[in-house]
Amino acid sequence: MTGAITVGSFGWRQGLRYGGLGLPLAFAALPIYVLLPHHYAATLGVPLAALGAVLMATRLLDAFVDPWIGAWVDRWFAHSRARVMQALGLSVAALGAGFAALFSPPIAGTLPLLAWCAAMVIVTTFGYSVAGIVHQAWGARLGGDAAARARVVSWREGLSLAGVLLASTLPGLVGLTPTTLVLALALAAGLALLAFAPWPAALLPAGERSSPAPLPPRLAVRPAPRPVPDGLAPLREPRFRRLLLVFLLNGIASALPATLVLFFVRDRLQAQAWEPLFLGAYFACAALALPLWVRVVRRIGLAPAWLAAMVLAVCGFIGAAGLGAGDHYAFLLVCMVTGLALGADLCVPAALLAGLVRDAGHGHQLEGRYFGWWTLTSKLTLALAAGLSLPLLQGLGYTPGARDDSALQALTLAYCVLPCLLKLPSAWLLMRLDRPLAPRLAEPAR
Repeated sequence: MTGAITVGSFGWRQGLRYGGLGLPLAFAALPIYVLLPHHYAATLGVPLAALGAVLMATRLLDAFVDPWIGAWVDRWFAHSRARVMQALGLSVAALGAGFAALFSPPIAGTLPLLAWCAAMVIVTTFGYSVAGIVHQAWGARLGGDAAARARVVSWREGLSLAGVLLASTLPGLVGLTPTTLVLALALAAGLALLAFAPWPAALLPAGERSSPAPLPPRLAVRPAPRPVPDGLAPLREPRFRRLLLVFLLNGIASALPATLVLFFVRDRLQAQAWEPLFLGAYFACAALALPLWVRVVRRIGLAPAWLAAMVLAVCGFIGAAGLGAGDHYAFLLVCMVTGLALGADLCVPAALLAGLVRDAGHGHQLEGRYFGWWTLTSKLTLALAAGLSLPLLQGLGYTPGARDDSALQALTLAYCVLPCLLKLPSAWLLMRLDRPLAPRLAEPAR
């Protein structure tokens, strides 16, 4: 295969080989970021405020090493495919071992549990970070136009959603020990598939591998800058900083309900038995929506598609704000609507970033650094969601299992209203991006 990929040249075989690692990475991520707070608070009895502080601190520590991981990733890609695969093998080993220890603490007591949680979160998320940044940088280096980039990301995120669906049902069906074994097998399979995936350096002729893809005359606003080979190079790009702010606000809006959904379902809706159906519908709709969003991108462009998804998510969460005990089917509809919006959140922002790296003149050179800062921001949203919402709920009088009106109103505010208050300004910022940036981001496939 020569030249940058197109929608037609990236078929299901290439998609499965590249995207396969996304399944076990997402399989591990859902318990870490969604089930862990409830497990330690409700099952192990750790106070919400202390747990929120530990999760925020460990996630911030993990997040701020990501730009340096990104710099390592760029060096690995410049070295050889074997070096990249070796790093991936070590990182998934750390991920699997840390995951097993995190959900089976051999100790008891609040302080020992908090210390164990902190240590195992660091080990697990470090392995996850290395593997995730390598995987994202690999996809960004494949190149292509807006629709082709969205297709690459959609394969990765579609298989990731399959991992999420598996992780949302398997622990309840078979327990944590078999779930950990399944994760280990899936990580091994993902690595094996990636070993046969298209290698980015082979997709461009030798003379073009260090040059950005040419822009049409109407988009050639300024000459491409010389790449600055250090970890801060992406932050010197104004367009990246603006896109990162949109990603941050929208990410916090998505992380808040992810952190609080089990509390909302069990206490506000009193529908614990419906949890697998709610989570399954949410992630299944996101997976089914991915091909739809690729088609939308081809029609209207990346940025307008993302904007439409933000508006759709706000509509869903507004609908959830009025629900209470017994409103099972109404909340199922909310899960389906917000799941559709999640599909765009998963495939469009990374495709935007891949195009931005190309347009900045940093293609096939600094993808790891860009995705290091991108992953930092993603984790920052999760850290802020846990570190702010859990202590806030405790301060407002909510504890797991609460049934009084004031506590449940506080839970509804955090789960339904706050995400909308953050989605709206992120949508406004996406529309207000400056003129030199907007044409590139909104560029439909040709």
